[in-house]
Formats: sequence, C-alpha cells, structure tokens
Amino acid sequence: MEVINTIGRRKTSVARIYMKPGKGEIIVNNRNIEAYFPFDLHQIVVRQPLTLVNEAEAFDIKITVDGGGIKGQAEAARMAIARALCEINEEHRSPLKKEGFLTRDPRMVERKKPGRRKARRRFQFSKR
Repeated sequence: MEVINTIGRRKTSVARIYMKPGKGEIIVNNRNIEAYFPFDLHQIVVRQPLTLVNEAEAFDIKITVDGGGIKGQAEAARMAIARALCEINEEHRSPLKKEGFLTRDPRMVERKKPGRRKARRRFQFSKR
C-alpha cells in the first residue's frame, strides 16, 4: 500500500501527515511524539482517531506541524489522521464523524482593529 498524505488545520496550526502501513510509530517534526508533545493529554489527542477505529499499531505516521500553539497542533494532527483513516477505509468515516474528528474548528483569534487596544477592548475613557 502507498503512502497517504492528508492535511489538518486548527486555529493557525497546519499539520501535514504521511501515513503508511507499519508498527505504530509516530514522528512529529523529526522527533518522537513523546519528545515533541511531552504532555500526555496532547499525545492522547493525536492518537484518538487511531484508538477509536482500533488501528493504533497498524500505521507509521510522519507528521509535520507548523504555526499556532501545542494544543492547536495536536488537534490539527488529529484531524489529518482522521482524514487519512477515511481514505484507507470508508467504513471509518461514520465513527470518526460522530466524534467530530473530521470537522474543521474555524475559531481563530479576532484581528486587532484600529483605534482599539485589542480586537474589541477600547482604550480607557477619561471624561476630564
């Protein structure tokens, strides 16, 4: 089977993954997943789609993440893995969709507006 390439996004994070049959090794930005995501919760988030469809030890995954913070990167990787699993087997689509792993979270930081301190926060008003 060939290498499957998909992309996942969350906030300003972008994750590109290359998935091929293997023994369950996950490499993030040329580092082991434990080294890149030292916090257990982020490792669990990345592996969620694989454990949901019982394919945790079936694929080797190479992930390239860019932009955003650690949590956004983990969730972008989760989305990319879920998309790749759907490409491999169409039966995986409904359980992954039910859990919301295939839905792009569009929430982003609102841009700063001119004449304001932040996006909506105004400067302090002084009457005198």
